[in-house]
Amino acid sequence: MRTFIALAAVALLAGAAAPPAEIRTAPHNAAAVSVPSAPNAWGGMRTGQEATLSDRVVDYQIEASLDPVKHTIDGKQRLTWRNRSSEPVRSVYLHLYLNAFQNAGSTYFTEQRKSGGGFRSGVDTKDGEWGYIDLRSVQQNGANVAWQFVQPDGGPVTDRTVVRMDLPQPVAPGASTTLDISFFDQLPRVVSRTGYFGTFHLVAQWFPKIAVLELPGERGAAQARWNAHEFHAESEFYADFGSYDVKLTVPKGYTVGATGELQGQPVEKDGKLTHHFVQGDVHDFAWTADSRSAKPLTGTWTGAGSPQVTITVLFPPEYASNAAPALKATKDSLDYFSQTLGPYPYKTVTVVIPPFNAREAAGMEYPTFFTADAYKDVTPGTFSAFELDFVTIHEFGHGYFYGILASNEFEEPMLDEGLNQYWNTRMLADLRRTIDATTPLLSKIGFAPRFDVWQVERAASPRDEPADPLGASAFHRLQGVGPVYSRTATTMHDLEAQLGKEVMGRAFKEYYRRWKFRHPSVADFREVLSEVSGKRELVERVFAQQVYSVSRVDDRIAKFSSAEVVPLPGVQVENGKHVELTAEQAEEREDKQRKAWEKAHPNAKEGEGPFPYHTMVTVRRRGADVPQTLVVTFADGSKETVQWRGEERWQTFEWTRPSKAVSAEIDPGRSNHLDVSKLDDSRTLKSDGRASRRWSFDFAAIVQTLISFIATL
Repeated sequence: MRTFIALAAVALLAGAAAPPAEIRTAPHNAAAVSVPSAPNAWGGMRTGQEATLSDRVVDYQIEASLDPVKHTIDGKQRLTWRNRSSEPVRSVYLHLYLNAFQNAGSTYFTEQRKSGGGFRSGVDTKDGEWGYIDLRSVQQNGANVAWQFVQPDGGPVTDRTVVRMDLPQPVAPGASTTLDISFFDQLPRVVSRTGYFGTFHLVAQWFPKIAVLELPGERGAAQARWNAHEFHAESEFYADFGSYDVKLTVPKGYTVGATGELQGQPVEKDGKLTHHFVQGDVHDFAWTADSRSAKPLTGTWTGAGSPQVTITVLFPPEYASNAAPALKATKDSLDYFSQTLGPYPYKTVTVVIPPFNAREAAGMEYPTFFTADAYKDVTPGTFSAFELDFVTIHEFGHGYFYGILASNEFEEPMLDEGLNQYWNTRMLADLRRTIDATTPLLSKIGFAPRFDVWQVERAASPRDEPADPLGASAFHRLQGVGPVYSRTATTMHDLEAQLGKEVMGRAFKEYYRRWKFRHPSVADFREVLSEVSGKRELVERVFAQQVYSVSRVDDRIAKFSSAEVVPLPGVQVENGKHVELTAEQAEEREDKQRKAWEKAHPNAKEGEGPFPYHTMVTVRRRGADVPQTLVVTFADGSKETVQWRGEERWQTFEWTRPSKAVSAEIDPGRSNHLDVSKLDDSRTLKSDGRASRRWSFDFAAIVQTLISFIATL
């Protein structure tokens, strides 16, 4: 030890500089950020006066050639990356997402095995159907770059979805470097948003993609760090904004769609066509090629503040009926999102409807490009028609929350999936859309129930035993990522009921204005809500209960009574003397007063009488403290309204009034949407069988319909 200290002292005296500390990766358990980002995060708020929409960090020039028989891609990539930090960068991290499907030892498949689940349709990857990406060469200014596979999240050593590259030449602060990369893809049989089925190819997560270097003051970072997570079973993607210049070579006869704008007509050579796409201010690039595609359906859309948008719907012949509804839903989404959040900034939207047996490719978003779902029959007024609309709206909506706002879905999925689900449902409610829970056949025989979109969202949300905070990462969740969608939407709807719909709308529009093209955090979103609403205490309470932790909400009416205050036996003081009123005398006095009152009020209503009524209501709290309103209605039509707040687990409210109480109800405005059950929110003193009759009648109607249906077969 003495020798080491002595040598270190000599080095310092000689003026030797200590080697710079390695820039570390973000922790594997990173989740919702609680500290707001610095004002200059990601280059500061975009005003629209800048030369580019985003502060571009990367530039990708890619040339790729598809072999549709072997389902392989030969690729060359020139990646230029800018070091935004104040320190030299000696190593960079790249995502090789396609290696998630290389073997059963990847983090992706390991997590699936542990959970016992699959992705959507649960298609197994069979022998010969694996996919991977190979790095053939990487050079920096002509010098070979060494690399090694790493597992920043502590995944199995067999996971190869993140690679660390040690650069021959460090990248100085503010400088840029270029990596020339040759790579080879073997696409998997379509699985988890990418791959092939027959002649259909959805090519996503397919090129070496540099991770994000976050700086102090950005998304809670205290020092520069690489945000480079493995490809997890239930997480998606996060990347820097930049520009993409991509040339795709495929055989003639294949219809191609991709992120961005096509540059002129495809160039033909040796029986192949090269399609050239360019798009700036995006953070990913995906494409599709299929020889079975029908003639694309196209349309245009215009809106205030947006360029004219060309919409292209690509679809296979078997789902031709899906094309027009998907086009209309996309136009409706452009209308709604551009009006309620902000102008759509790009010139294209490409919608892909996957072919039969390729549903693993459905319902996924990329900048200016997304896949919808596919349905055999989309007769208006049926569940399939609603589903096609909703999936189209949802995936388009990601173009805002995932695409333009570009939050980190690894660590904060509620900002993408959750807020998008909330805004989708709000859109449907504003358009007065309901969920048509029927099929073409059932609708013909009169079975066509409809459900409110908010109620269905609430029903899908775990309320009785929620396990995970909304702010948990995508891959550290007991109940999986599903509740991120429904519980976030329900929580935001709950908050909307407390802040007001107009206020919530202004807050989301301001959130988009401040954070477009920047990568906001949960804390940044919280700050916008607090500032715009002016109700910081309320907003922070909701975030503390449901975002940074998880709390059950369960208030109920526990007891309810309303009884006359009649003469009672015992010793009383009358005219200064103690006088005993016996039980018999008390009963006689009660009878006398009652008869006299009834004679004087022959038309009295039920619940009125000679004696006042003492009403007691006990409310129980078996979850988080939420703003609660109690309304007690009396026989004469009058009401008592009280507010209940606090951590106490119960409280009794009492009134003595001339009229008997007939009902007691909490949350009369139905604004506490996270409440476990709304059936225990009200009580009546007189038996009321309306709820049970309704459920009985609904069940009987379903049974009768099914019996009638069976009888007709």
